[in-house]
Amino acid sequence: MSTHAAIAAHANRAVPGYLVSALAMTPTAGMGAAVQPRNPADPLASLGHSKVHERETTLFSEGDAAGSVFRVLSGMVRLYKMLPDGRRQIIGFLQAGDMMGLAFASQYLYTAETVTATTIQRIPRLELDALMDAQPAFARKLLSATTSELIAAQDQMVLLGRKSAAEKVATFLLRLSDRKGGERTIDLPMGRSDIADHLGLTTETVSRTLTKLKSTRLIRILVGGKLDLLDRDALADLAGGF
Repeated sequence: MSTHAAIAAHANRAVPGYLVSALAMTPTAGMGAAVQPRNPADPLASLGHSKVHERETTLFSEGDAAGSVFRVLSGMVRLYKMLPDGRRQIIGFLQAGDMMGLAFASQYLYTAETVTATTIQRIPRLELDALMDAQPAFARKLLSATTSELIAAQDQMVLLGRKSAAEKVATFLLRLSDRKGGERTIDLPMGRSDIADHLGLTTETVSRTLTKLKSTRLIRILVGGKLDLLDRDALADLAGGF
């Protein structure tokens, strides 16, 4: 099987995710929602075009024709699927460097919406195909990233099915910290209802759990959608080796 075909086989099953940021984009710190400059070392830099989208903007919907892939340059995007009973299951929050729409299928497998003002690079699928054909090393790196997505999807299944509310929230906060290199202060721009729909909890349970973590001095809730992890070791113990 060629690398290109292997990517297609994996991506059709993957919950889009969290580690595709390893694909060489280095966002410029402090630029916010401004369009990032092109990086000559980035294989994707010359493809497609970039645009700033306001918060709560739908980028594409589940079932739409999948003619492009997308990369987050700044901001945050939520990905979700609608369950048959009308409930929403958020399957991931993407940040700078993450990609979506990678599944080589005729339709998108989920809906993507901006959580904050977000800069998105839209890449026609034909351009990405040509890049992978021309650069096999990059195609192999993309395959590795989609494999990581499968691992993330398995972790999410454990998170939803086997952990208590406190364990779920602690795991979620630690994963956000890990996305920032283990920093103590993390961004939490999404609402409590978003967190609830991601973790399989009610909004009230998420709020109550965060309040408990605050009262036991494991976290501190800051202004501007930020949160401090005051005792990472205790959170890791609570998460059960997330």
